Amino acid sequence: MTTEDNISKAHILTEALPYIQRFYGKTIVIKYGGHAMKDERLKAQFAQDVALMKYVGINPVIVHGGGPQISRTLERMGIQPTFIEGQRVTDDETMSVVEMVLVGTVNKEIVGLINSHGARAVGLSGRDGDLIQAERMKIYRYSGDDRPTEIIDIGRVGKVVRVNTDVLTALEKAGFVPVIAPVGVGPGGQAYNINADLVAGAIAAALKAEKLILLTDIMGVMKENPNGERELIPSMTVTDVKKALEDGTATGGMIPKLKSCLKTLEQGAKKAHIIDGRQEHAILLELFTDSGIGTEITGED
Repeated sequence: MTTEDNISKAHILTEALPYIQRFYGKTIVIKYGGHAMKDERLKAQFAQDVALMKYVGINPVIVHGGGPQISRTLERMGIQPTFIEGQRVTDDETMSVVEMVLVGTVNKEIVGLINSHGARAVGLSGRDGDLIQAERMKIYRYSGDDRPTEIIDIGRVGKVVRVNTDVLTALEKAGFVPVIAPVGVGPGGQAYNINADLVAGAIAAALKAEKLILLTDIMGVMKENPNGERELIPSMTVTDVKKALEDGTATGGMIPKLKSCLKTLEQGAKKAHIIDGRQEHAILLELFTDSGIGTEITGED
């Protein structure tokens, strides 16, 4: 290794220093999903990034998805997954599979991976300590001016009502990294399947997190330029996000992500980021470099 190589590494460390100082002792909520959960190299890098954050004094909180794993398990059982407006229709049998896969398999794999890279992770579902208190989500569909709005039953799909931050605060103080499966608990103790982006946003808001980071399989929020090409929107405000949701700029899976960011910022988090989890060490690039990656969303207009 040449002197120039060593100097280049030193520059990287000095660039990171002010960000390490800024985020020391702060909470950063990360929604872990997409390709970053499938590729073995990216999985290892994710765990390294989380361990490094913990070692430099940052408090990461991980919320993970697991939709593809749930669908594969259902298909092996002969159950065809059904989606309405992006939400998985979840009857009692499907809910049992959701909980088995998310809590019993995916969550424990992520915990083991982070632990193997030197941090101390603890796996949780929203039912542990009433962490994620939920109620049934209703989907309303407009049927026309002369007809009543249709209410669609999608089963045990929930929305977050309250986050019990005492559980997370206790784990953070003890030096653990919470790893949370997006399963909520209803008033009667029943489990609810909740979109992981929405859970991450609710937790970031409740903790007044410094940042919410959503890992995706695209560069960030995209728009069409005058040449008809898709290009990254590097920075957005809350007003920009509301406009994107209203005018159709946001489509598909980007809708719950932007709604999650919006709620988080409106309820007290500082910033939200939608970044490309396919990028090597995506979290470190966002946190510790001047340029960052993906789309940054702030509450400032």
